[in-house]
Amino acid sequence: MTAVSSLVNEAFRPAFHYASKDTWLNDPNGLIFHDGTYHLYYQNNPFGNVWGNMSWGHATSTDLVTWTEQPVAIACDESEDIFSGSIVWDEYNTSGLGGPLAAPLVAIYTSAFKEDSPHYGHQAQSLAWSTDGGYTWTKYHANPVLERESANFRDPKVFRYSGPRGSYWVMVAVEAHDYTVVLYRSDDLKTWEYLSSFGPANGTGGVWECPDLFPLPLDGNEDNIKWVLTVNLNPGGPNGGSAGQYFVGDFDGVRFSSETTVTEGLQDPARLSEYLWLDWGRDYYAAVSFNNVPDGRRLMIGWMNNWQYSNDIPTSPWRGPMSLVREVSLVSFNAQIRLRQRPVWEANADPGRTVSYTGLDLDAGLHPVEGGTAVQVIEATFVPGSAEEFGLMIRGNGDDGTRIGIRPGEGRLTVDRTTSGNTDFHEDFSSIDSAPLQPTGGSYDLRIFVDHCSVEIFAQDGQVTMTELIFPDPENVGLALYASGGTVKASSLTLTTLD
Repeated sequence: MTAVSSLVNEAFRPAFHYASKDTWLNDPNGLIFHDGTYHLYYQNNPFGNVWGNMSWGHATSTDLVTWTEQPVAIACDESEDIFSGSIVWDEYNTSGLGGPLAAPLVAIYTSAFKEDSPHYGHQAQSLAWSTDGGYTWTKYHANPVLERESANFRDPKVFRYSGPRGSYWVMVAVEAHDYTVVLYRSDDLKTWEYLSSFGPANGTGGVWECPDLFPLPLDGNEDNIKWVLTVNLNPGGPNGGSAGQYFVGDFDGVRFSSETTVTEGLQDPARLSEYLWLDWGRDYYAAVSFNNVPDGRRLMIGWMNNWQYSNDIPTSPWRGPMSLVREVSLVSFNAQIRLRQRPVWEANADPGRTVSYTGLDLDAGLHPVEGGTAVQVIEATFVPGSAEEFGLMIRGNGDDGTRIGIRPGEGRLTVDRTTSGNTDFHEDFSSIDSAPLQPTGGSYDLRIFVDHCSVEIFAQDGQVTMTELIFPDPENVGLALYASGGTVKASSLTLTTLD
């Protein structure tokens, strides 16, 4: 690679999303808040910027916006790769892995065993522990602690359950090729007892991975608790490739039961848009939540990429960013239950410089607006008129750019990245993607986070989200409003440039 092309690719490094310094990353792992610090572990190749040599990378933050890369936490070796998993704070040392003065952090991860292991060909669950706050780790001598003699048993999310049946650890993992979530319980994190299974259901167009299970109050009512099961799948997303889905229901300490299942068994392609998706964009995968967050908040983060083209995105020396952290809640909407996702941002980020517009009446065509930059937050409210489609073109040059549009007649939000910049690095990248979207009170509200290589869209206060990678010319920072086939009113437009 020439020095010039390297500089161009490095220009895509995100300003307010996490990416490693010079290596590959994918799924977030081991998310936990401990002793005032948020810990983000992740699938990492310490030796290159394509998938391989899976280990746990590590980054820390006190505000969920600014991250500090740490040394590799749990490394692969000659007998195993370290696949996805989770971390718990074993406050009462149920595992016996802590010291007399330090309750341990315990990582539960998938061992992908190699030829040098007697478990070669299997995936099983193993432990490592830390007594220095998550910076150095020791693998448990009796690994694995849970083996099903399966080649695709992976991605354990562990949490502490307390309910009518008692208090114990619960593991949620997957038999990936069976489209099945499997649940286990333990008193000590070492010995596990099978509880139940869930699936196949809804999206089954690809393997199931990276599950999560957690309670949330519906509409903030602590007397009405629902449980949310998230499952990521690849491929099979609503716009192709990788995606995450969720189910809402109940968990009684043994079994999860869903109230939102559309398709029992394998998916019906004709009903794909009826399933509940964490994000409708092409680039939000393996999303899981943080353990031990204060005040019971449920915070999630995902890998901002898609397995269709993840090894080929034009960045160097790093490859693969994370999404923004999102706080999720359960809300009622049109007699249905939905996850609302809001970026964790306002209290922690530099407010930057703001430009505001109001009452913009637009006829058909492209209408440039002053204030577009490569790194900014855009807040827009549209009142539909006669236009068949309307919205914004970001990171443009007057002719090309990324179009974020609303088609009221179809009830769809769209992202068109066919002329967004570098799209020919992989045949699957160029796309026009869409999500269902309905107005609230007669208007459409968009909150858009634009970074050097991505756009994250939160529509109608986070009831619909779309996340997409883009690779525009670094010089293309133009912003425009547009309408097609008629008129529209942009009742407000606020542009915040981030430093």
